[in-house]
Amino acid sequence: MKVTVYSCRSFDEKELFEEYGNKLGIELVLCPDGPDKENAYLAKGSECIDILTTKMTKELLKVFADYGVKYVATRTIGYDHIDIKAAKTLGMKVANAPYGPCGVADYTVMLILMTIRKMKRIMERTNIQDYTLKGIQGRELKDLTVGVIGTGRIGTTVLNNLSGFGCRRIAYDLFENKEVKAAGIPYVTLDEMWRQADVITLHTPLTEENFHMIDEEAISKMKDGVMLINTARGGLIDSQALISGIERGKIGGAGLDVVENEFELYYYDRKSDILNNRELAVLRGFPNVTVSHHMAFYTDDCVETVVRDSLLGCQCFVQGKENPWEVR
Repeated sequence: MKVTVYSCRSFDEKELFEEYGNKLGIELVLCPDGPDKENAYLAKGSECIDILTTKMTKELLKVFADYGVKYVATRTIGYDHIDIKAAKTLGMKVANAPYGPCGVADYTVMLILMTIRKMKRIMERTNIQDYTLKGIQGRELKDLTVGVIGTGRIGTTVLNNLSGFGCRRIAYDLFENKEVKAAGIPYVTLDEMWRQADVITLHTPLTEENFHMIDEEAISKMKDGVMLINTARGGLIDSQALISGIERGKIGGAGLDVVENEFELYYYDRKSDILNNRELAVLRGFPNVTVSHHMAFYTDDCVETVVRDSLLGCQCFVQGKENPWEVR
């Protein structure tokens, strides 16, 4: 059995891939670059490829299918970077590698606290030895209502983490979670979420139905000074609407681990490049917006989990076993 691994990071993944490859008896081809038409030949003889966040278009999937690839594993929870319909048409299976919820949930609470306490401004002042107080007065979670959109594993863990802060918690999801309801946390409609929440944090997959769920109309219904947190997917928020809301003071702050159009941007050294993402540049320039580069997931536990489970999924596929990681 042979698996070709793309976007393999030498500093944290390579050793783990070698370790689990040996344990599982899998021959590995490790490529540091993302999959493309030029390096697709490396997958010849591999039924499975293991990728990260490279966009897998219909055209690129066809190239790999022609080399005999039948299974695409992504070392991420989300799989919106893969054209699932095209993969099915080509007879290819797709799988993800969900990691534990604690890393993203912890990071979310950190961003909430940083946003309500204006930490970006505090740190910028400290760096230039400006120790004044004007403009950095924060708020306390006990006085706020926090709305969580998406109550899967991560959203539910965020709600649990917030229980010790004394804030009011509300939730929205298409499917109500028994654990959330048992904790006495009310489910509300989106319109009620917009009206009630002082802080809104997103924990839902990106779909065609919820693309730009936070747009001009939604923001107009929110509280003045609302704070938005996104550790899910950038496309859930309309960047132009977000910028407009911040500029006119409707949005009091934001903590963004993800942004729109981040593919081929994050995880690369682009410090000498002119980036084709004007919205990102504008957002980074605001004193009340914290932007990090899609790394809320990035913990020791997560890296080992996605390496191990992506390979286990490949093994299940090749051996014809029940595969818990396959996208249905």
